Amino acid sequence: MIDDPENEQPDQPSPDAAPDFSTEQPPPEVTAFYEGAIARVRLLMLVFGLAAVTYGAIIHGLPIALGILAGGAVAYLNFVWLKIAVTHFADRLANTGGGDSGTGVVARFMLRYGLIGIGAYVILHGSPGSLYGFLGGLLLPVPAILCEAVYELVVALRRGL
Repeated sequence: MIDDPENEQPDQPSPDAAPDFSTEQPPPEVTAFYEGAIARVRLLMLVFGLAAVTYGAIIHGLPIALGILAGGAVAYLNFVWLKIAVTHFADRLANTGGGDSGTGVVARFMLRYGLIGIGAYVILHGSPGSLYGFLGGLLLPVPAILCEAVYELVVALRRGL
């Protein structure tokens, strides 16, 4: 078989070449699943927060429970504002013109950490023991995001996403 044009194989990429994902779009059900992650994390934060406040009130007393409630509220607000800031940043990178001004993003960023500082100061002077509850409440996103990651892994493995 000498250079027969009829038997010529189409150009195939080499196995070492990086795949081109620029034109591929995921199926709509996959996109919808991953777009729901933020809502699931918010719900999990509320569930874990309620469980932590209940546990703190029953086992450690009201000051610890109030500290967990305050820390959880700041953590939830921080999570919401962080999502807004990331969305705004992505809009700016994509030049879509959406989102707030840069000043508003910076102001919310500073307010976020100001709230944490004020909450810690008030709690420390009111009841030093409840500072532990406040710090524990600030950690509420950690188990929520961990549960979401495990959920996404299980769903991806089962559905082949």
